[in-house]
Amino acid sequence: MRGTLSGRRMFMIWLAANLVVTTMLTGTLFVPGVDFATAVVVIVLGTVLGTVVLTLIGNIGTRTGLATMAITRGAFGAKGSYLPVAANVIILMGWSWVQAMLAGISVNYVVAQTTGFSNPILFSVLCQALVVGLAILGHEGIEKAEPWFALLILLVMAYVFAVALTGHSATEFGQIAKDPSLGFTPVLALDMVISTAISWTVLSGDLNRLARSQRSGIVGSGLGYITSTVLAMLLGLTAFSFILLDGGSPEPFDPTALAAEFGWALAIVIFLSVMATNTMVVYGMVNSVVGAQRRTTVKFLPVALILGAISIIGSTWLALLDQYTDFLTMIGAFFVPVFAILIADYYVIKRGVYTRDILRDSGGLYAYARGVNWAAVGVWVAGAFVSYLLTYAYPSPIGATIPSFFISFLLYLALSWRSRSRFAAAEAGHLARISD
Repeated sequence: MRGTLSGRRMFMIWLAANLVVTTMLTGTLFVPGVDFATAVVVIVLGTVLGTVVLTLIGNIGTRTGLATMAITRGAFGAKGSYLPVAANVIILMGWSWVQAMLAGISVNYVVAQTTGFSNPILFSVLCQALVVGLAILGHEGIEKAEPWFALLILLVMAYVFAVALTGHSATEFGQIAKDPSLGFTPVLALDMVISTAISWTVLSGDLNRLARSQRSGIVGSGLGYITSTVLAMLLGLTAFSFILLDGGSPEPFDPTALAAEFGWALAIVIFLSVMATNTMVVYGMVNSVVGAQRRTTVKFLPVALILGAISIIGSTWLALLDQYTDFLTMIGAFFVPVFAILIADYYVIKRGVYTRDILRDSGGLYAYARGVNWAAVGVWVAGAFVSYLLTYAYPSPIGATIPSFFISFLLYLALSWRSRSRFAAAEAGHLARISD
């Protein structure tokens, strides 16, 4: 059936979903690489730009009733969509590792403060094992509890903002000296913020197909995502800057640095928010594999156990936290071209229409060449290659994300324009009854 959620409800879902510690800790990466004022501008601008992509993909979910990975079948073909599905599983697996480590480090901090015992790897594994169990048995309960976690996080955020902004003046924050030796630039920061939005876009179709109208989905998800992301990143930025002004030398992307300054209650909030969000990440990862085919014999529980075991083993790799910026770069390289292709395909080539043929595993309008649209695959590879070139080999003055998006968008249009007439007679329709 069609979605029933209002714009207000969609706003609350996206607000709760993105009030997560990874977003907050991303804000700790900016200063002193760039000055405080520039970081604020970059956070707001990058979030707004990323939200445009997020809401456009989410709107396809509202109009069709399809989840994000099901939407990729329209551009890539039934079998070609296995590629973005595989990339999605890889990215979500990475997120599950990062968040399990953050939860483990937070628990380890509280335990170490209380008992003196410290073993962050052990607690990371235990946290991820709990997440896997919740994803298999209790994901619905966690989903219902997440808004309450979000309320708790908002209260802690208000406390941290109050302490930081009364402890030092706005002028002092603005006078934090930049450190050029870090090699961090406003362009890199902008790419990082946009990549954060891209990482959430993989779930935009899944969530926005629940909206009762396009306006509810676009306005609710857009405002919800912007509000939560800007607040969370500004909190990380402000808290980290406050510690620097107090003479500290905290490590960026370290939850214990913030907990040590603002109290162990913050560490507990970090743990709870990670548990809630990471359960949804693991659950979504399993569903991506199970739902790769319409007529699948793959069962949820075996896939959950296999992927869960991999996620538990990977949670021991604490060194990944030191590569977080590279991880976000990988997300951008993987998914910026995919979403550029999907937007070009749905809104221009397919004229805003996907038919029920998109749910077929063979034949129909989206059969392409034995189920693979090689134009989409080729553009995806080219877009990812451009992203890596502009990030590492020939750093772009405007970053890699925006050029990669437009190059992928225009290249896909050029390669697919002749096929546009083939889809001209297709009739629009909501596919929820077919896809459920």
